Amino acid sequence: MGPPSSSGFYVSRVVALLLAGLAAGLLLALAVLAALYGHCERVPPSELHDRGGPHAAPSPPGRQEPARTPKPGPTLETEVAPTPRNWRPPGPWDQLRLPPWLVPLHYELELWPRLRPEELSAPALRFTGRVNITVRCIAATARLLLHSLFLDCESAEVRGPLSPDAGDATVGRVPVDEVWFALDMQYMVLELGEALQPGSRYELQLSFSGPVYQDTREGLFLNLYTDQGERRALLASQMEPTFARNVFPCFDEPALKATFNITVIHHPSYVALSNMPKLGQSEKEDVNGSKWTVTTFHTTPHMPTYLAAFAICDYEHVSRTERGKEIRIWARKEAIAAGNADFALNITGPIFSFLEDLFNISYPLPKTDIIALPTFDNRAMENWGLLMFDESLLLLQPKDKLTEKKTVISYIVSHEIGHQWFGNLVTMNWWNNIWLNEGFASYFEFGVINYFNPKLPRNEIFFSNILHGVLREDHALVSRAVSMKVENFTETNEINELFDLFTYNKGASLARMLSSFLNEKIFISALKSYLETFSYSNAEQDDLWRHFQMAIDDQSKILLPATVKSIMDSWTHQSGFPVITLNVSTGVMKQEPFYLGKVKNQTLLTHSDTWIVPILWIKNGTTQSLVWLDKSSKVFPEMQVSDSDHDWVILNLNMTGYYRVNYDKFGWKKLNQQLEKDPKAIPVIHRLQLVDDAFSLSKNSYIEIETALDLTKYLAEEDEIIVWHAVLVNLVTRDLVSDVNNHDIYPLLKKYLLKRLISIWNTYSTIIRENVATLQDDYLALISLEKLFGTACWLGLEDCLQLSRDLFRNWMNHPENEIPYPIKNVILCYGIALGNDKEWDFLLNIYNNKTKEEERIQLAYAMSCSKDPWILNRYMEYAITTSPLTFNETNIIEAVAASEVGRYVAKDFLINNWQAVSERYGTQSLVTLLYVIGRTISTDLQILELQQFCSNMLEEHQRLTVQAKLQTIKNENLKNKERSARIAAWLQKNT
Repeated sequence: MGPPSSSGFYVSRVVALLLAGLAAGLLLALAVLAALYGHCERVPPSELHDRGGPHAAPSPPGRQEPARTPKPGPTLETEVAPTPRNWRPPGPWDQLRLPPWLVPLHYELELWPRLRPEELSAPALRFTGRVNITVRCIAATARLLLHSLFLDCESAEVRGPLSPDAGDATVGRVPVDEVWFALDMQYMVLELGEALQPGSRYELQLSFSGPVYQDTREGLFLNLYTDQGERRALLASQMEPTFARNVFPCFDEPALKATFNITVIHHPSYVALSNMPKLGQSEKEDVNGSKWTVTTFHTTPHMPTYLAAFAICDYEHVSRTERGKEIRIWARKEAIAAGNADFALNITGPIFSFLEDLFNISYPLPKTDIIALPTFDNRAMENWGLLMFDESLLLLQPKDKLTEKKTVISYIVSHEIGHQWFGNLVTMNWWNNIWLNEGFASYFEFGVINYFNPKLPRNEIFFSNILHGVLREDHALVSRAVSMKVENFTETNEINELFDLFTYNKGASLARMLSSFLNEKIFISALKSYLETFSYSNAEQDDLWRHFQMAIDDQSKILLPATVKSIMDSWTHQSGFPVITLNVSTGVMKQEPFYLGKVKNQTLLTHSDTWIVPILWIKNGTTQSLVWLDKSSKVFPEMQVSDSDHDWVILNLNMTGYYRVNYDKFGWKKLNQQLEKDPKAIPVIHRLQLVDDAFSLSKNSYIEIETALDLTKYLAEEDEIIVWHAVLVNLVTRDLVSDVNNHDIYPLLKKYLLKRLISIWNTYSTIIRENVATLQDDYLALISLEKLFGTACWLGLEDCLQLSRDLFRNWMNHPENEIPYPIKNVILCYGIALGNDKEWDFLLNIYNNKTKEEERIQLAYAMSCSKDPWILNRYMEYAITTSPLTFNETNIIEAVAASEVGRYVAKDFLINNWQAVSERYGTQSLVTLLYVIGRTISTDLQILELQQFCSNMLEEHQRLTVQAKLQTIKNENLKNKERSARIAAWLQKNT
């Protein structure tokens, strides 16, 4: 799947997601209840047997059960039902993993969704289907388990054993006594009248029906959209990780690969797409005489169920041929006509060719279709031969020139194409090693794009896109490692939770570290061997390490302190990462686990293992030989630093190691002196590293905050905006910006920062005024400008405020003159804050004419930036009295409460309108609002005040939750006040 979004959500978006989760839970409960009334007809009905399977003691899989005499069966509704655990004895249906009795070899799958273009408003769209699964029996069993969820079984037969001498003709039929569902682990269970024989092959023939999802992108789902002014619909699938079972009964585990023959029946006005090229088409008539098109597809390679893919759409496409294979990009007709798919089309072929050449393994499928879905929660999915993207991450519009979108599309397309080798060709054996798919696909994003754009600052972009986010979240007590033990999995939803920062970002960071302490040649050579060996098969993490070890053993230049497995297991099998501390006076280096909020006595915090740490380093600007820290501490005399002005050391060259670096006071002092004397002697990536490591270590009590602040003294000479971004993100925090009680620190910070900020401000404000188009390929500037401009305006830099007025008014007077996207949030906010109701009403009008959710959210937050209480009151009044479709994406009360002025206005508004607010946004929104309003509390009296304020609004359990949360906020604020006081004292001394 595509990498998780790195963009942060506003508070109201979090609440929206919580509410969506509650709604999804309700839908799930309803679906479960619906499934309780599922029915399944055996063919022919005369073969129905008594119920007995789920209530009888489970037989060993190898035991031959005697055939039972058929008896007249009860009605279908009473015969088949999901069987809760307390109705049945323990059995294989209680385990997350399928029993190893059957191995699927081939699926003949037919799906018939009843989507008609004239019936888009139908409340409940369903599909029917048939699947014939050829299986090999491994152990004798009279009980078959497949995955199936929310599917109604219409018929079930077992044919066989198959005769290889007669073209796989079936020899006989195995009676199916009963079919029932175990919902806990999402199984369909077939109780047979006789046991299947080991070594023989059988064919399971199942007919079924199920729902097409509209509110979630799982299984087979519906997208409604507008194209060329008309309302339209498409169907698409999302099977990863465990949603194939929502579409057809199957063996839904990644190691159970099989080939697929897929047939899709669809309305003649639609086109059907699947993994393979179209084989043929015919016509079919339903019972009502309506004509349908039957599209069949060529046989797929061996692949897991989660890569099976379908789409039924009314789309156009653009195409090109790369090395004899067709690539097509499918999108809305108006998007294709506007050329919005051209950029993705032009980069896709060369990316395929680059990776083919890199691994010396050709892409095995004869075609590639890529489809841009109007709405796709998963961002992107690498289905073999039919890749799916949210259109916002694939289509490039002319107005996107001044966004980071071109680079983002390049990275995500590269990621999904990387999966064609890592995941599709070679698949992890079980989901505990999903990082083998996602981590390496994420890593190769950067290799691919760097090849095509060698001038891009690869290390800085990797830090910004990958490393910074995961280092911020990872720590020694985090709940999981990158590679987990199989037995740790007990529920299906635990698999879904693996698609997170640790799988993607930490996985990519560990792949990058491995490449750095070997070399690129050995790294790629080992991966080639791994991919060739396990093509069309499955692999474990240890298989990968074995191929790296083979590559190491075949040469003598690179020497490692332990096996590749020992080194890498120390990073993948334990949570967190180390802090490496170097004493430059003695050369003593030590490692310790990184904790969020280090405490002096950590005896209660057990993290027994150490890491085997590769240390690439530079001394006085010169790269040094790799060393290893393979124990808790070690002495490296070569790292000692003298009192000489030109003597300094930095560990973790190019930030390729997955750890933070600390120094003794003398080591930090030497680096600070070098920055003040000649900052360009230290590479950009290491100026970035020093800032990020120092502020993180100070925040978590590893070093004093003053040590981090000392590194900012040189900033008047810093002309790299990405370094400035790191400083401002760490120093000018959201809490600091929105807390009016920080009156002691604000004037000091203003004086200190503006003196240093003015140079970089002049550079970029001039570009904005004179030729903003020059920034279109400067990715680091595009992602950093908002923080720079927002800070300058917050600090009251008159030139920033004037630029905000000018750009906003110019846009008001000439709407065709768009505000530059990278600073649009800042300009909109300060345009409203510096204006009056005229500007505010203008923005409201623009909001009402926008259809894209992203743009509406941006405008809704900008309108909350007003400094006029009466405007904010009117805004909140609009929110609770107008149509629910207005301001539907954003909790307006929360947005207002987030500002300095708005906090007090929102509190008073809530007192007078809490019932209406509760009805509009739900009672949970009141809880969140109290956190927003109370985010600056620092005394128990303030907590008491808020509790009294909300006592009549909340239920008892909510009041207890609020009390605990407010206490936590108070404690955090007390820590922050102490930190702020020390920052203020330092600023007083250094301003």
